[in-house]
Amino acid sequence: MIDKNLLGTWIRRFLLEYLVGERNLSRNTQASYRDTLTLLLPFASKRTGVAIDKMTVDDLSPSVVRQFLDYLERERHCTGVTRNQRLGTIHSLARFIGMRSPVHLSWCTEVRMVPFKKTDKTLVTYLEKVEMDALLRQPDRRTALGLRDYCLLLFLYNSGARADEAARLTIDHLRLNDPPSVRIRGKGNKIRMCPLWPMMPPLLEKLINGRGTDQVVFLGRANRPMTRFGIHRLVTHYAEMASDEMPSMQAKRVSPHNIRHYVPFLTMSCN
Repeated sequence: MIDKNLLGTWIRRFLLEYLVGERNLSRNTQASYRDTLTLLLPFASKRTGVAIDKMTVDDLSPSVVRQFLDYLERERHCTGVTRNQRLGTIHSLARFIGMRSPVHLSWCTEVRMVPFKKTDKTLVTYLEKVEMDALLRQPDRRTALGLRDYCLLLFLYNSGARADEAARLTIDHLRLNDPPSVRIRGKGNKIRMCPLWPMMPPLLEKLINGRGTDQVVFLGRANRPMTRFGIHRLVTHYAEMASDEMPSMQAKRVSPHNIRHYVPFLTMSCN
């Protein structure tokens, strides 16, 4: 018989039933939840003196949760935003348990009363059009690698896709005939359609020519799928090059996120 007081039992159900089955969260979001629990459980075990596989729900007390949050900030040097993200995972776990086990409702309420920390809102910088143009001029389109990089930068600019969305994009999600568009799978596996500019289809056709429709669009040097980290490095690399001709970019931390924010800015400013 399964002991409903054991924390491990609930965590397994939380990861499988809730994150995957009920919410169908993206892989990155699931990884973030797992990372929080990977940090939390050894910490709580050490503080309570109870082995991880013997810990009960009540061992994860509000006091232990607060100590864990302090540990994140003081010893792991996490920002307030990261602290709040970790706490959000713990709140979700407590709510999952409380909704399915009335005997743990009091514990759930106490844990969910641990407050989030007020943080300063970070102002996301965007690129001016002349800066975006400078970024697009950097790849050497005479080479296969330069063509791929230019196509990737232009795709991010056109679609406002996140780095991980561009990394996962497969050829069968492209519609290159009239009207051209792309089907993007975003957070929570939600699908959105985005029109493609007229110059995109010829570039993409060169990039994917002769490849299977189940392959990803953007491949790395060894013909392996690019990762979101690789895309971040690529954008940073070309931004550093572009800053030589556009000094205003030196004060900006250019990333796929900046390019993503340029798209709504472009729309609002009617440029």
